[in-house]
Formats: sequence, C-alpha cells, structure tokens
Amino acid sequence: MFPSRRPPFHPADRGIGPNVGYQSKVRVIDRYKVIGFISSGTYGRVYKAVGRHGQTGEFAIKKFKPDKEGEQIQYTGISQSAVREMALCSELSHTNVIKLIEIILEDKCIFMVFEYAEHDLLQIIHHHTQPTRHPIPPSTVKSIMFQLLNGCQYLHANWVLHRDLKPANIMVTSGGEVKIGDLGLARLFNKPLHSLFSGDKVVVTIWYRAPELLLGSRHYTPAIDMWAVGCIFAELLSLRPIFKGEEAKMDSKKTVPFQRNQMQKIVEIMGLPTKEKWAHLVNMPEYSQLSTLSTSTHPKSGSNLEKWYYSTINSHSTTSVPSSNVSLGAEGYRLLSGLLEYDPEKRLTAQQALQHPFFSTGDKVSSNCFEGLGGKMEYPHRRVSQDDNDIRTSSLPGTKRSGLPDDSRPVKRLKE
Repeated sequence: MFPSRRPPFHPADRGIGPNVGYQSKVRVIDRYKVIGFISSGTYGRVYKAVGRHGQTGEFAIKKFKPDKEGEQIQYTGISQSAVREMALCSELSHTNVIKLIEIILEDKCIFMVFEYAEHDLLQIIHHHTQPTRHPIPPSTVKSIMFQLLNGCQYLHANWVLHRDLKPANIMVTSGGEVKIGDLGLARLFNKPLHSLFSGDKVVVTIWYRAPELLLGSRHYTPAIDMWAVGCIFAELLSLRPIFKGEEAKMDSKKTVPFQRNQMQKIVEIMGLPTKEKWAHLVNMPEYSQLSTLSTSTHPKSGSNLEKWYYSTINSHSTTSVPSSNVSLGAEGYRLLSGLLEYDPEKRLTAQQALQHPFFSTGDKVSSNCFEGLGGKMEYPHRRVSQDDNDIRTSSLPGTKRSGLPDDSRPVKRLKE
C-alpha cells in the first residue's frame, strides 16, 4: 500500500494500522474507476468505485473538500473532522466497523477509500414503509442489533466514542453484515484535556441525542452512544424515529439553546426523569428547564415505554409476521428499556447489552441479518447517480442523498 520506496519504519510505528497507507504520489483515477455518485454532505462527496488493478470488490471513496475561508476560495488546511476520521479509521479493524482501505492525497484533496456496503439502515427502514408498512422480521432486527452492539463494544473498548450513531450511518453489506460508518464526529475519550463539551458543542443528530446532552452535561461517556442505539432499536421496531423532535438552532452568539421540543418528545414516552432514579440529575446545567415540560402521564406514574413497545410489536401480529411477539417478547422490552435508561451510569453498556437474554432466547442470532429471508425480501441497492460522477471536479455539494429522504438531520433551506 505504500510507495515503492520502503518507509523508514514500519507503518504500525506511525500509529497506522498495518493495512492502511497514505499515498501522495498516486492519482485516485489511476487506481480506481468511478462508477457513480452516491451522496454528499457538509464534508464533501461519496462515490462508488471499482479497482483498476485487480482489487476485489467495490469501494466507496469519500472526497473531502478543503476548508474555505470567506467568499474567496482560499486553502486553509484539512478539517478537524477529516483528520479525526483518518486517524481513527486507520487504526480500527473490526468486522462491524466499516473498513478503511487507503488514503490518497491529491491536489490538496483527501480521498478516503472504504469498503463498499450496498445498504444502510435508513434505506432498509424506508423500504419497509413502502408501499405499505410491513415490519422488519424479528430475526433480522435481532441480528442487526447484535452486530451493531458488537461494533460499539469494539469502539468503546478502544476508547472511541462515535457520537453520531443513527440509521443513515449504519451500513449493511449485501451479505447481511452490519458496519458502523461515518466516524467524522468520533473521538477518543481516554485522555480528554478539556471537558468534551468545550470542543464540539453539539454532537449526535437531534433525534438520537441522549438526555444528559440535552440537559447540558459538560462531560459524557460511551453511554451517549448507547442511548442512540436504543433509539435505533425502537426505530427498527416501529419504522419511525421514536423521539422525533425539532432542533432549536444556535443564536448568533453561538450559545447552545435548550432543546425543549426534543426533551418534550422523550418525556412524553419516558416520563420525567427524577432525582431518585438519576442521582446527578440536579447537577445538570438545564435541570431547571424540566419543570417547564408537560407530561402526558402523572409524574409519579413514570414511563409509557412498555405501553409503546407492546402496542408497536402487537400491531405487527396482524401482519405476516405472527412470531414477532414470541421472538421480541418481554426480553426485547427489557433490552430497550436498559438502553433508554435516563441515568447514563445505569444505562446498559455495549458489553452488557451483548450478554442480554434477548440474544440467547427465541431466534438464534445470525451473523447475516438477511439469513432466512430467501427471495421474500429483496432490498433495493443503493442508488448510484450518473449526474455528477466526476470525482475530479471541485463543485460544491448538492443533494444529501439521491433518491431517499434526507438522512434525518434537519437541514436549513438555502436562500433562493
């Protein structure tokens, strides 16, 4: 993977995994043939490609646009997000985390070449709402959850917080392997020099943001990822986000507003958090805001989550999946409530969740989440567009993702 001249020392000594190299004398189009354009975002664009030199399989090439300053395009360096993603992905190697193949530096542009995954969870969930809502089979849900937790456990064991887990960032290969992708917001948490809050004021797409973040916590832990995993579990069951709030934007002084609408959505299902159940609740910067929220239940009666869970899976029993109650059952509810625990210290860790009885009862967990579906369920392949498949152009990002609704991140409309 390195240029022909042998590097002065082994790549592992440079903190780079043995299979990942930085190539600056190679042109991306000499090594890869671009098949089409997949999606774009604030960072740049993603393309689908195949290798020109007999590399097996397909690849996703993420092209970062350089940071700009002012109206004049002026090269100011590499974004912090790109640096973090390169540094972390270079060292990570796990079957449930998307694999970085190589990094190519060309004309002040960074190209990160990843293994290609044919689907993502947002696309799979969307497919189950068309033409009418039909539930994801329980064995598929169980396999997706186990693989997702397995990837989280690996990241957390290696001191990596993902900080943006949501269906659009969870890839699924055509062989049914679940891969955590998009580590652009991820960071190490073993030696934070400041509170993590002082770096990135806003992390995690609003619908998946943990209550301690909404309440202004200055320090946070892998428990924020586990709340997001709980939200994803709920979404796999009901095919819609469980807490679909509206994000309040920062003001001109860059002060972070209290996300009242999002917290209200959580309280409607989970009840109000109490200091009896969450000891550090009273120390939260936004604690006083809780008294201004309305509850659909009496504060003492607590959570509606159990009612939400059983009404969700029972609505499936009238459909073609009669086994859903048996397969998901009480253990499914216990796993969900353990992940959606208000107190981050009591919330299940990835390690604890993997050992949950949900995975050892009912359907056996498969390493292929599509196993047993046969020809009954054919998920559409990711749309690859030919509109803008010139990887060399420096045009600005266009649509977020072709052919699918936005990936759940509320986006400001551009002025006409």
